[in-house]
Amino acid sequence: MRGTPIIYLVDDDPDDRFFLRQALLQTSQAMEVIEATSGFELMSMIQRAGSPLATLILMDMNMPKMSGVETVQAMRSNPGFPVIPVVMISTTNNPTFVQNAFDAGVAEFVSKPATVKGFADIANQLTIRYLG
Repeated sequence: MRGTPIIYLVDDDPDDRFFLRQALLQTSQAMEVIEATSGFELMSMIQRAGSPLATLILMDMNMPKMSGVETVQAMRSNPGFPVIPVVMISTTNNPTFVQNAFDAGVAEFVSKPATVKGFADIANQLTIRYLG
């Protein structure tokens, strides 16, 4: 039996991380949420010995140092890196950027909400879809 689901939440915006974390933790699903502020930080965390293996990664598209798309490309091109579903969450809805995210290997693309209720709706949908 699998233990508590682990969700890595990757976003350079502390407010977005806060609202999404709160929304996730208010779902009926027990989980651990681990935050990272960049794709580079996420990669370092996951590759570190003893780090918990993620059940799901929620990642912003536009981040400094290493964008969400660059991070997914790096993850998918490394055969030693575990295959973890990645949901890209972004304020952009540019079809080219969305297609680039899917081409990189994301499982899903979600537009960032502008309200607390919107974050709660996303958290509920994603926990049902990915955590069962």
